[in-house]
Amino acid sequence: MATDLSKYNNSWFQPGGFLKRMAWHYVNCIFFKSGYFPFYSIKVFLLKFFGAKVGKGVFIKPFVNIKYPWMLSIGDHVWIGENVWIDNIALVSINNNVCISQGAYLLTGNHDYKKSTFDLLPGEILLEEGVWIGAQSIVCPGITCKSHSILSVGAVATRQLEAYFIYSGNPAEKVRKRVFEK
Repeated sequence: MATDLSKYNNSWFQPGGFLKRMAWHYVNCIFFKSGYFPFYSIKVFLLKFFGAKVGKGVFIKPFVNIKYPWMLSIGDHVWIGENVWIDNIALVSINNNVCISQGAYLLTGNHDYKKSTFDLLPGEILLEEGVWIGAQSIVCPGITCKSHSILSVGAVATRQLEAYFIYSGNPAEKVRKRVFEK
């Protein structure tokens, strides 16, 4: 059965001008999505140049994909691992002392499958102070990961993560309290 794509109209979504998006596409491919430029300072400069808010002590490893830097806010002392994908069609706010491990996916958009127009549903993501997003995990649209919460390896956050708790599974479930040793 063929699908009539003419009824899909998300033209209201304008994430930036055409030239800005094209320029970022090439900068992203050369400096972020490749392994040719491992220098953090160049990446931070480019993110700021394209409108991101970026704090100090930010490390962005190779092969990171960022959709729209002008919809990105990164605090101080943040580590973004290899192959992280920040698919930010809505604002992604990453607070201080956050670790986003290898292959994690921050997803800010979905579609309303109940409507024949398949409307775009953007949702902001907030990673509060001290959050750790584990390798190969997914944070879904509209999610807040509260202070010092952990989303473990391969887990999928489909609802808010409470502060100081560890979550695992798909969908992610609360496993135990995060306790710091003295």
